[in-house]
Amino acid sequence: MLIGIDASRATAAQPTGTETYSLHLIRALLAQGKDHRFRLYFNQAPPPGLLPGAAGLRVMPFPRLWTHVRLSREMLAAAPDVLFVPSHVLPLVHPLRCVVTVHDLGYHYYPEAHTLFQNAYLRWSTRYNAQTATRVVADSEATGKDLQRYYQIPEERIVVVYPGRDETLAPVRDPQVLTAVRARYGLKQRYFLYVGTLHPRKNLVRLVEAFAAFTKAIQARHEPVEGGSAEAREAPQLVIAGQKGWLYEEIFARVRKLGLEDQVLFTGYVPGADLPALLSGAVAFVFPSLYEGFGLPVLEAMSCGTPVICSNASSLPEVGGDAALQVDPLDVEAWAEAMSHVSANEGLRTMLVERGFEQVQRFSWHRCAGQVLRVLEDAGRGLD
Repeated sequence: MLIGIDASRATAAQPTGTETYSLHLIRALLAQGKDHRFRLYFNQAPPPGLLPGAAGLRVMPFPRLWTHVRLSREMLAAAPDVLFVPSHVLPLVHPLRCVVTVHDLGYHYYPEAHTLFQNAYLRWSTRYNAQTATRVVADSEATGKDLQRYYQIPEERIVVVYPGRDETLAPVRDPQVLTAVRARYGLKQRYFLYVGTLHPRKNLVRLVEAFAAFTKAIQARHEPVEGGSAEAREAPQLVIAGQKGWLYEEIFARVRKLGLEDQVLFTGYVPGADLPALLSGAVAFVFPSLYEGFGLPVLEAMSCGTPVICSNASSLPEVGGDAALQVDPLDVEAWAEAMSHVSANEGLRTMLVERGFEQVQRFSWHRCAGQVLRVLEDAGRGLD
């Protein structure tokens, strides 16, 4: 069977969650699908070595509307037996048999977190994807239920397949490496860390407010945070790592209004080479997102031996399980208390780290690709 894959999202220089999903899943599909032929469609040439062993690359540069014009034209000229779109939208012209991944429907819950144009496009593209595809892969049970609720997609057409994790991630224990990364980004000895794109659905304004309440409580009690040296005893910093997305201005404004410019650090995008040490050195990873289709950063933090505090919304309870301290994303006071509890309680941190190492074993790209490959095979055979 010839399986076509829209690989245009796999070449991003600064990948976010869906782009990471696309790259790792395609790699795992190529490794497992030896009984099939693959044709990968790109809008720009992939870097050498990005997809080792890949054959049948179709690089098709096009200035605008690449999916609906250029990829559609390719489907007219030489369509594969089945087309898989892991991180975008089906072209208007497509084969009879198609599979798409729908990552989340958060815009239905928090439309104010997107611009009017983004809302309109997300509603159209997700509905079109879900109603047109032969099969729909959902990142989580939460997303699968949302597809049934909002677009009336029959349960039998939805397959829940959890994404994998980066199995190269591991705790960094070398003090010199940790010190070098702290120096590179100007970090204090102790810090809470968020990693992800900056936009309203990530709930970072409330995180900043919770951090302000946490630091105020420490100052009011005149109690040093545990640790030996004077540097270690100071209140942790809040580090927000990630590129700017949209409607992010309020995050910076809230930091200024609360007078936290010296305590909240924005690093911008962090390259993958620095991420393990950045995660490993954190007091805790904080992920207050209002809605997530899955939440790969939670698994990345756990893989690096970092305690996780995350919201109890959407798919995050599926991802974090009992290995994460789960908090209502709308409750600023509860977030401040959780940060205080984790910061001051070494036993709790140790327990969360141990549970995190167990939790991440449930997720692998090998397992994910095996399940997606069966979905593609079923779709290609015309099973409805």
